Amino acid sequence: MNRGLIEFRNVSKRFGAKNVLADCSFEILPGQFTALIGPSGCGKTTIIDLIAGYETPSGGAVLLDGNEIKGPSWERLVVFQETALFPWKSTLDNVMFGPLNRSVPRQQTEQQAKALLRKLGLADFETKFPSQLSGGMQRRAELARALINSPTVMLLDEPFRGLDAMTRELMQEYLLRLFEEAPVTTVFVTSEIEEAIFLADRILVVTNAPASLRRVLEVDLPRPRDLQMLSSARFGEIHGAILDLLLEEAKKTFSEGIIGAAEMVESYGRAARGQLPNDVRNKG
Repeated sequence: MNRGLIEFRNVSKRFGAKNVLADCSFEILPGQFTALIGPSGCGKTTIIDLIAGYETPSGGAVLLDGNEIKGPSWERLVVFQETALFPWKSTLDNVMFGPLNRSVPRQQTEQQAKALLRKLGLADFETKFPSQLSGGMQRRAELARALINSPTVMLLDEPFRGLDAMTRELMQEYLLRLFEEAPVTTVFVTSEIEEAIFLADRILVVTNAPASLRRVLEVDLPRPRDLQMLSSARFGEIHGAILDLLLEEAKKTFSEGIIGAAEMVESYGRAARGQLPNDVRNKG
């Protein structure tokens, strides 16, 4: 049986007086790539933190393979929005940190780390420090540092946010290739509809805060995938369904007067009119 089944059972989460999650129930299937998408500030990062074990529910339970998550573990690793590489360590030493910290033999760890860095195009940067790497290289090093631990679950919280359009596209392709070579339960938070469809097997659309599940969409596009699929009719159908849901949730946010909602509605509206950003248009 595949490992990596994540279950949210009637989960609620409060931070003081703020209710972030309310009666949130869903499953993330083992060995699949699942994207989380929803209005800005709706609680997507809180969902990641609950799976990672950085936070505990105020009510309900979060389970991995039937066992309640009680705290952080190497079997559930997070790649964050901002780099978490140690600035005083080389790229190679950063990647080796986890296994060495768990007393895995150094020779074995170094072989695995170098193999991952070659796969990610970083073989020539093993001795470089994070400050000497570009943003895209840092993200690739982060992926290698997580993958070397052979986690049951990979959690990625908008890991490509802030990258330029070309680098972001390259990172999507790197991640997609890694997943298709060795599928592992992956949860990917994004605010980009196109990115979610391109990468995921399933997309969970999250409601306006307090967050709960609005809808699950199956991405029935064949793997391996390439950028040509972005111009397919099925891609357009899935995009339209997600867009409609997000527009509804964004309008709820706007009606409640939350800052930033107007910009969100306008952004989604441009997409609905076919005025996609350059990085999306160029993919077609």
